[in-house]
Amino acid sequence: MMLFVTAATFASPSVQQASAPPQSAVADARSLVDAGKLDEAEELLRRHLVTEPRSPDGHFLLGYVLFRKIQEDARRERGSGHSQATREAAKASLAAYAEGSRYRDLSAFDLKIAALDQSLVGDLMSADQLLTRSVAANPSDAEAWYYLGRTKYTENRFEEAVHAFQQCLALEPRNVRAQDNLGLSYAGLGRADDATAAYEAAIAWQAQRTDLDAGPFLNLGTLFVEQNRPRDAVPPLLRAIEIAPGDARAHEQLGKAYGHLDESSRAQSELEIAVRLDPESAPLHFMLGQAYRKAGLIDKAKAEFARSAALNATPSAR
Repeated sequence: MMLFVTAATFASPSVQQASAPPQSAVADARSLVDAGKLDEAEELLRRHLVTEPRSPDGHFLLGYVLFRKIQEDARRERGSGHSQATREAAKASLAAYAEGSRYRDLSAFDLKIAALDQSLVGDLMSADQLLTRSVAANPSDAEAWYYLGRTKYTENRFEEAVHAFQQCLALEPRNVRAQDNLGLSYAGLGRADDATAAYEAAIAWQAQRTDLDAGPFLNLGTLFVEQNRPRDAVPPLLRAIEIAPGDARAHEQLGKAYGHLDESSRAQSELEIAVRLDPESAPLHFMLGQAYRKAGLIDKAKAEFARSAALNATPSAR
């Protein structure tokens, strides 16, 4: 359920460019945000809103501060960003935006941040609506187009996702994440050749970089596995693991590729690593059980099948 009273009113200059003169406390809080002092900024804004409860700038900036704190927590903990604590924090950020929207419409920037909050609480429809309004208000925001593409992709609206990622790339050529996700969107449409070309371009663009993104390597390898091209899949998957050894998906796909190549011991080893990295995944336990059964390790296989069944029986099972 959307947390705002109405989405139809969201459009205005950004918080940083408010038409009304900023209150001193809000200006000071912005300086604290710029300095990365988010706790101090939050405390100052909450004190300000006690005396100025109708301050839209104060509410909007508080919403942004709370969102930034979610990002900082995720960065420190290397989490997925979808824990209960994260969802509660996103709800608090949304509540601040909702209160501020009672006094003034949100800017394109604020619409984007509120949309990301909506994604965190699992409301993709509202995130889609807000991001659509954000890019309509500011079509030159490449990041908003990227997140709109991600939302469309998650909603399985692949044609619209392709359009959003193309818009992002028109504004930011050689954006590796956007190109990688363009490939995913093509794959969702069954356009395997276009997907392959998109992944290969994203890989080529990183040739001179040191901070490599494993995504295009993983997605290219996964596509090859799905096309029953395991020999082609192994090199990009090995590269993905070299870049991001803690990604369970890469080990899972490499395990599948080795399985198709009848390299049973390697397949088993990769699936064991994947299970260690993602122990709550029922499908991974099931695949590892199959590998154990194929190797004649019946007791181990039974244990993995039982774990998979137990996870599937719980509400949180994936």
